[in-house]
Amino acid sequence: MKAKLLLFVILSTIFISKVQAQDTVLKVLTISKLDSINSTILKEKRFLQVFLPQSYKPGSTHKYDVMYVLDGGNWNTGLITKVQQFLEGESYMPPTIIVSVLGIDRTKDLTPTHLDDWKNSGGAANFLSFIKDELIPYINKEYPSNGDNTLWGHSLGGLFVINALLNEPKTFKTYIAVDPSLWWGNEYIQKIAPGKLPALAGSNITLFISGREGKDGEGMKIASMDSILNKMAPAGLAWKHINYADETHSSIRLKSIYDGLKFAYGWRNGQIEFHPMNGLVLKNKPLKVWYFGDTTKTHYTLDGTEPTASSSAIQSEISITDATKLTIKQFTNRARYDKIKTGDFKVTKALQSGSRQKNIQPGGFHYAYYEGEWDSTTNFRNLKPQQEGITGADFDIDKLPRKNKYALVIDGLLEAKEDGYYIFILDADKGSKLYLDNQLLIQWEGWYTNRTYSYILPLEKGFHPIKLEYLHKNEDFKLRLSYLTPGTLETKDPIVIPPALQYSQR
Repeated sequence: MKAKLLLFVILSTIFISKVQAQDTVLKVLTISKLDSINSTILKEKRFLQVFLPQSYKPGSTHKYDVMYVLDGGNWNTGLITKVQQFLEGESYMPPTIIVSVLGIDRTKDLTPTHLDDWKNSGGAANFLSFIKDELIPYINKEYPSNGDNTLWGHSLGGLFVINALLNEPKTFKTYIAVDPSLWWGNEYIQKIAPGKLPALAGSNITLFISGREGKDGEGMKIASMDSILNKMAPAGLAWKHINYADETHSSIRLKSIYDGLKFAYGWRNGQIEFHPMNGLVLKNKPLKVWYFGDTTKTHYTLDGTEPTASSSAIQSEISITDATKLTIKQFTNRARYDKIKTGDFKVTKALQSGSRQKNIQPGGFHYAYYEGEWDSTTNFRNLKPQQEGITGADFDIDKLPRKNKYALVIDGLLEAKEDGYYIFILDADKGSKLYLDNQLLIQWEGWYTNRTYSYILPLEKGFHPIKLEYLHKNEDFKLRLSYLTPGTLETKDPIVIPPALQYSQR
């Protein structure tokens, strides 16, 4: 969307920054431990391999979600660790502990009933008790687990996953069944599901099932389970079934891991973004707030209350007519990862313009450059700058003596050519401040995922004092300033502050 790009890539003739691309060598470190547990329930020693997140630091108090992988070992877990790291890097899920549950007799462990043609089958109840009552408590005790668990299984493992959902639904937050063998026992799972599903009401559990198109896929009997879920899945069970074309019983794992984990969290990639973020509104002269984020499962309120799933669905434009606290919430499949953002809009009168003194000339603001590390409490009036000048057409911020660890204070008069609403848009660095008419509009406290701040206010035609304190500490955060005037608001296309409208003392 053109407007979105323009709001995020704002070029100013006053402040010119250069972004240089650089190739890097990626080193992915895998932290894992081969562990074991003596099971009283199974009457045997069971081995597991625990993979800790790359961000894990010994001694840290941070806790992580945990994913339990059936049929552990490199065949499944090796693939899962790589996909999980990719999804984490793309901001679709958080850092996660992966527990690879190594098998001994998968037929015994994973099947819910005994079939004569399958030796040792029917031990799923014991294996589920082992996971619930021994393995999970052990992981919670020995590793930095937060108790938010996912169970992943393929084939007979997928059969076990759905059986676990129906019989012990509170054990896991998410159940991922990859091409599950739901043909087992003449569709045993489908027979017990109608009696078990009502107990899942209000559970806030997610279930992902994958299957394959074609005769081989039909033979897994997933369609009949799909029909039951369509008819009987209770509120609180978020579920999804995908059939993949041109996949084998083995190759389906890759897409299922990716799609299953994305669905499990329901994260939207990126932040809640709306502009202007805060501002002043004139009584009976409405202003518009533009929403640029993902609209999926996103709701808002205008009275300061926290939105619920039944609140108004987000719109691309929201009209503000009075003092308002706009609250936008994006819901995920795990409440702890829901995103929320607010904007405050206060009623005011138009900011009156001042006069232009004789020694104030157009062509650029005044700037003062200070070397050192500063914070938002610094009073630069008492300090002597290392360099001063005018932000004219030839001013280049990259030609200042330092690339970081400096402050730039820019001030002067801004000429407003018309009455009405103005939106000021700023990309800066920690603690930077933008003032207009001696009012603090923006204090920049963003980060890599939240770089652009904006503020709207009504101005009278004429001259208005402006000051920007830019505290540059992080070389990645470049200074960009732009604005929208009353005549350009509807275009959503920020324009530069023309040098002819920048005044300073000569």
